[in-house]
Amino acid sequence: MACARPLDAEYDEYLHDESRTVGSADMIAFPTSEREVIAALREANPDPSARGAVTPVTVQGGRTGLAAGAVPRGGLVLNLSRMNRVVGVRREAGLDGGPSAYYVRVQPGVVLAQLRKYLEDRNLPTAGMDEGSLRAWDALANDREYFFPTDPTETSATIGGIVACNASGARSYRYGPARPHVSAVRVVLADGDVIALARGQVRAHGRHLRLRTASGREIAAELPPYAMPHAKNASGYYAADDMDAVDVFVGSDGTLGVITEVELALCPLPAAIWGVSCFLPSEAAAVDLTIAARRAIRSAAAIEYFDGDALDVLRAQRAAGEAFSSLLAPPDEAGCCVYVELQCADDGQAYRELCALGELVTACGGSEALTWVGRTASDREQQRFFRHAVPESVNMLIDRRRRDDPTITKLGSDMSVPDDRLRDVVALYRRTLAEEGLQTAVWGHIGNNHLHVNVLPHDADEFARGKRLFARWAREVSAMGGAVSAEHGVGKLKRDFLREMYGPQGVAAMARLKRAFDPAGVLGRGNLFPESLLDDANGRA
Repeated sequence: MACARPLDAEYDEYLHDESRTVGSADMIAFPTSEREVIAALREANPDPSARGAVTPVTVQGGRTGLAAGAVPRGGLVLNLSRMNRVVGVRREAGLDGGPSAYYVRVQPGVVLAQLRKYLEDRNLPTAGMDEGSLRAWDALANDREYFFPTDPTETSATIGGIVACNASGARSYRYGPARPHVSAVRVVLADGDVIALARGQVRAHGRHLRLRTASGREIAAELPPYAMPHAKNASGYYAADDMDAVDVFVGSDGTLGVITEVELALCPLPAAIWGVSCFLPSEAAAVDLTIAARRAIRSAAAIEYFDGDALDVLRAQRAAGEAFSSLLAPPDEAGCCVYVELQCADDGQAYRELCALGELVTACGGSEALTWVGRTASDREQQRFFRHAVPESVNMLIDRRRRDDPTITKLGSDMSVPDDRLRDVVALYRRTLAEEGLQTAVWGHIGNNHLHVNVLPHDADEFARGKRLFARWAREVSAMGGAVSAEHGVGKLKRDFLREMYGPQGVAAMARLKRAFDPAGVLGRGNLFPESLLDDANGRA
């Protein structure tokens, strides 16, 4: 292939992502433009509509995913990390003197940390931009600070990957996941045809969607009939009556098309951002504080949680003198921690909100002496380092155990429930974990009822028991009206959970939607549903 090269030992790192799952592939391509994406797809499958043998294509970005969505199943790896240009800026003037709206258009390989730095430094690379973009950028650079609010833990994630799994992160409590901040996309289909969509341009009629490609071809697709949960959700295809067509591709896990361009809506950065780490005596106190803070603290942008086991792992890593020796030590008497980020119009409002939060903390058994308040950027960075050090510490622990048993990995849940089921799901986790006697560390987005329960196996038996426990949780969380994946996507590792959440017919409807865009099942094989379901002409589960 002109655009691809053999995937030999030099490229072994592209056979896995952060899930530690390892796949296989024959070829790899690193396109730098949409034209090269089209060429690679057409060379891999000259007739992708034909039934029979196809060359699978797996789309990759930064490979920071935790669900094996970027792990190949043979064929071609299409890695988009070199499509890393910012290509345009758009401005919409505010009404009646209100703030302007700004949008930035990027290729999928742009790294989140780099985009943040461009915006913080007001130093966007503008080479090749048109005059309209240059004028919009000049206005943005001289306006108040704007930012892209989606906040996954791994800032080396690419924008394409963030959109592909509808990522979110800590600030999703206030800003939601990536989906509402995606204002336009360009997508290359498996046959090389292109779909360009702007939000508000095309909507479904009920659950029936019609799209026209750049070549003039019309695609008719039926959206799955299932109801979306009233909980944070990144589980399979988004489907709702009269939905915007852009939302079909956000969260599609690389299965419908290759995203080659994304326009992101930016948000004004609040003038005062304070971080508050509240150390509490027990998990019950943390749940009480979360429920109270959701009612009373209107400026909260994030409400995060770290249980006592997670703090103990971090303490051990810190004491070992490894990468986190410079971290502030959690108080010895702390049983857990709830982190609240306050985003306010000014310091006065932030102080009032802090006082209100302090009263809640005291009522829940905490104290001012066991609370860290970060008012400056430096303080908040130290708190951010603390929060991100917890999962890194767990990964380091598991990597040491893998030296004795390379078949094990950390098992991390990604499930969420509606607001009124937070106490129920915490009780479920604790009861079933006690029954199994497994070591765990729990952290995550408690404000969204979305906890990452991490099982830390010592051997293959504990690993197998942990996997069975996750399957049980998927059933019970689904029965609570929750989601089996709240932010990491489904990929290959969680696809069986979708049957619990949507039922066999819902998953079959997802497969039919995929075939409307990718008839031969070329893209992302193994993601979301079994390959056998794609090959079933009638889409029966």
